[in-house]
Amino acid sequence: MRREDKNTVIENLAEQFKEYGHFYLTDTAQLNAADTSQLRRKCYENDIKLVVVKNTLLKRALKQTAGDFEELFPVLKNATSIMFTQSGNAPAKLIKEFRKSHDKPLLKGAYVQESIYIGDNQLDALVSLKTKDELVGDIIMMLQSPAANVISALQSGGNKIHGVLETLSKREEK
Repeated sequence: MRREDKNTVIENLAEQFKEYGHFYLTDTAQLNAADTSQLRRKCYENDIKLVVVKNTLLKRALKQTAGDFEELFPVLKNATSIMFTQSGNAPAKLIKEFRKSHDKPLLKGAYVQESIYIGDNQLDALVSLKTKDELVGDIIMMLQSPAANVISALQSGGNKIHGVLETLSKREEK
């Protein structure tokens, strides 16, 4: 590969690191063509961009990007595929689902919500992470719960008061 081509690949990777909020480094080596095609299709369906790149170019692109990714450098061995995503837990869920019928991909490392995760043993932790939208939804539900209780109490209290007033009015009529 010519130097100009390498520089273009590095610049493109650096742009993708800026564009996407999260990325996963995986080992997809030894997947046959059909399995690789199936993985790519599932990534596309889940809005995940899958890119296979040389480790040296990946390392140079990470160095160009703002942020401290030094912890990820030791895992850049053998074949590395990058999964770019806007949702922090989507690739972890996809990997876990895909591995029900395949041995790979293995998680080498991930950068999610400004945190670095190293090793395949972190997959369950990444699956359980909530997205920003899920967290906002949880907060809204917590805020609505007390208001719903107050409204419910007022409505049921109103029915009781109405019943008492009706009983009292019938007594006065007699």
